[in-house]
Amino acid sequence: MALRLEHDDLGISESSFRWPEPDGTDAMTSTSGGATRDLDLLARHIRELCAGRPERLTGVGVAMPATLDATGTVTAWPGRPSWAGVDLRGALSALFGHAEVRCADDGDLAALAEAHEARCPDLLYLGVGTGIGGGIVLNGKPVPGVGRGSCEVGHLIVDRDGPLCDCGRRGCVQAAASGPATLRRAARRRGKEVTFTALRQAVRGGKPWAVASLRESGRALAAAVTGVCELLHPSLVLIGGGFAAAMPELVAMVAERTAELGRPGHPPPPVRPARLGGLSSLHGAVLLARGLPD
Repeated sequence: MALRLEHDDLGISESSFRWPEPDGTDAMTSTSGGATRDLDLLARHIRELCAGRPERLTGVGVAMPATLDATGTVTAWPGRPSWAGVDLRGALSALFGHAEVRCADDGDLAALAEAHEARCPDLLYLGVGTGIGGGIVLNGKPVPGVGRGSCEVGHLIVDRDGPLCDCGRRGCVQAAASGPATLRRAARRRGKEVTFTALRQAVRGGKPWAVASLRESGRALAAAVTGVCELLHPSLVLIGGGFAAAMPELVAMVAERTAELGRPGHPPPPVRPARLGGLSSLHGAVLLARGLPD
């Protein structure tokens, strides 16, 4: 969880913390009391960042990986199931007082921030981390638009018989190419557990099991990129998120495979690393707090 406070005098304060794993041994199914604990921890860190006066803020932007309805209530969050039914907007409003609280999908906000940073009104963004998020910006506006849900790029199906995704379907690009999915594939190829650090070192060292595992993730991402580009024709594709930012070889693999998938007479757009690294969603939340996009 990353927090950023921008002051009227142009000063900036930032902090970050980790929520504990959901209660119980199965992080995907536990539901006992986790949301209350998470909100209490969030409130404590916000008060520390704001010197005990969060109610003095004039605007608040929140980038969420969860699905929210129009009232700001969480309807689904596979990674933290205890949040289902939580009135997030209400909880944050109680914390921030009269400050306007605006919530949006973290992938959509990351795409907006990257478009703003790149000065590119038409782009596709993919964030590769513990899951895969992303968003599309066309004519400077997030797609599909306010009130129509979020752009769930991570749940594009790239393999009908692929691995099971936490959404319940098989073959989503998230299930094939996220950081954990890549590590699981690498472990199968190597024959024992693989940590992120071990994978990164092995890729840089050219170990076949590591390079092949990462390349397979790159091919899945390229399939998703190609499908979106055939429909919407963005000018630029950016790939970020914590896993991709720390594993730069991945972007090059996606770019290579995307170019191979281009049709004659229809060259794909360039595929490049995101400019904001793993903080795209945070910068998008700041834009949201400022009232962008309107």
